[in-house]
Amino acid sequence: MIPDNFWMFALTALLLNLTPGNDMLFVIARSSSQGSKAGIISAFGIMAGCAVHMFAAVAGLSAIIASSAVAFSIIKYIGAAYLVYLGIQSILDKTNKLNVHRSIQKTSYKKIFWQAVVTNVLNPKVALFFLAFLPQFINTKSGNATLQILFLGVWFNIGGTLVNIAVALLFGRIGKWLGHSNKFVQWQKKITGGILIALGIKVALSSRK
Repeated sequence: MIPDNFWMFALTALLLNLTPGNDMLFVIARSSSQGSKAGIISAFGIMAGCAVHMFAAVAGLSAIIASSAVAFSIIKYIGAAYLVYLGIQSILDKTNKLNVHRSIQKTSYKKIFWQAVVTNVLNPKVALFFLAFLPQFINTKSGNATLQILFLGVWFNIGGTLVNIAVALLFGRIGKWLGHSNKFVQWQKKITGGILIALGIKVALSSRK
């Protein structure tokens, strides 16, 4: 079942996936040091890692929905606050360059894939983000909440993978220039921060109905 506000979710997910984070930096580092193919393999490794967080979020949120509507509402409020916090943190971040280590040691593609998986799975921020982001677009009254969560999670993961693949191809060619582009980094952080804050506020206010 596709949630009623799916297109809002799709646009927000796209903009968030376009913003440099730890996963994208991993792809950039591998692309810059070992070529686009290494970056693409990293993207698929990150996709596999995100799938672990996604299924954990589906199981956890589905259990909460089944047990208590009040508990799920509390999760949504906490998630909204967390998104606002991330937005403010992004806007206030003074970093104006991508912190990419291009001198990392070259290794096999198989090892690169599993490094990406482990790096993502062991990142607690990814789990927190899924738990905070996905519930904001779920309509429990329309039924099939579990399928809604799964659908949104899969869409977000696939979208993020496609973005990372594009990044791998791009940084395999002009990574050095983009990594030191002040405007590129600053605008990405401001746009994402604004999106997260607006989304958090919107959800918090709409939940009062």
